[in-house]
Amino acid sequence: MITSVNPATGQVIQQYEEHDDAYVQRALGNAAAAQRAWARRPVAERAGILVKVAAVLRAHKDRFARLITDEMGKPLAEAIGEIEKSAATCEFYAQAAPRYLADTPVASNATDSAVVYDPIGVVLAIMPWNYPFWQFIRFAAPALAAGNGGILKHANNVPACALALEQVFIEAGVPEGLMATVLVDARRVEALINDDRIAAVTLTGSTAVGKIVASQAGRAMKKQVLELGGADPFIVLQDADLELAAKTAAKARFSNTGQSCISSKRFIVEEAVADRFVALFCEQVRQIRVGNPLDAANGMGPLARANLRDDLHSQVERSVAAGAVLKLGGKPVDGPGFFYQATVLDFVTPTMAAGAEETFGPVAAVIRARDADHAIEIANDTEFGLGAALWTTDLERARLLVRRIEAGAVFVNGLVASDARLPFGGIKQSGYGRELGEHGIREFTNVKTVWIGPAR
Repeated sequence: MITSVNPATGQVIQQYEEHDDAYVQRALGNAAAAQRAWARRPVAERAGILVKVAAVLRAHKDRFARLITDEMGKPLAEAIGEIEKSAATCEFYAQAAPRYLADTPVASNATDSAVVYDPIGVVLAIMPWNYPFWQFIRFAAPALAAGNGGILKHANNVPACALALEQVFIEAGVPEGLMATVLVDARRVEALINDDRIAAVTLTGSTAVGKIVASQAGRAMKKQVLELGGADPFIVLQDADLELAAKTAAKARFSNTGQSCISSKRFIVEEAVADRFVALFCEQVRQIRVGNPLDAANGMGPLARANLRDDLHSQVERSVAAGAVLKLGGKPVDGPGFFYQATVLDFVTPTMAAGAEETFGPVAAVIRARDADHAIEIANDTEFGLGAALWTTDLERARLLVRRIEAGAVFVNGLVASDARLPFGGIKQSGYGRELGEHGIREFTNVKTVWIGPAR
């Protein structure tokens, strides 16, 4: 049984029967058959249908946003933004996909030689709960335009969102079965990966789960794209615009209740300005109201599950016991639901729980650095490498420093975010492969060399 629980109340919303093996086998067969026909359609036609997907998302925006909020606790305004971002991404690929997938001519003595981008088949998408629509759409939009199909195995705490996503594509006129949802437990994922009708796997989730899926897919010789955990640094140098940095830092850490792989988690600040930054940062954090995510006055909702709140609180307690200074928050919120106070820890060191582990929730760890070199050393002293932010007014110096930061993306004087125009992904224990942009749409294609000699 798959159970949907409202994290704001702790109450069960609905229970769903798992799809049995017969259902899953039909879904795989239908997806494979639909994909073979879909792959033969022109790229422009495949990409064009994404305009209809975007229209369906917008037509039901309020209902879909409410599903997100009810199942994982995101503030309703943020949930509406998630649907809008999903729709905008579909529209982007409707325009960009034909250009990204155009044959690339190869200079040679032959005639018409080129690199072409063929679809590879049906991709298994193992998706997380924290952005239940966006995470799937950012895979599905480019994959669909590239001629692939998809089977969605969503996180089991967002089953209503998973089923709604399948209906989005059906309503948009995507061939039935081409983008399908299966409600199955994690124990059945390996069988899906091993099925010959699955050509590749994409996963967004924890590093621990990523290692399991990578091992299973590797044994099956299936390509993977893995977007995993992160402990993103937010580096503030002494010449930074501290007011803007502090304001952005609050959004970077506490949006989506801090439940994002690319949330800034370690705030590494040069000692000369650390006291001032912490004061400004705390001013911003104090303005965040925690409560019912359906109330527009509240900027932060609950954590998605009780165990996530418990784990986060353990990290805070262990860090304080090791010498971190609690500036704000630090406790679960009394009452129903899985709420946690917006928390700021100062004088964190890289060996403390909040400095060494991924804190997946509303806890900000401030680490003080001697200088810029020390700040980058601390930033790189992690097993993760997803995103990073660098704050400085010296842009010439910034262009040199960003090359030394070990991450899949570095944003200077801005909020780290995913963008359909830019490749997204990490290094080290944050995974491999890229989503979005020109690089992302080609991940699930056969990059085929076509060499054509002269006719005799």
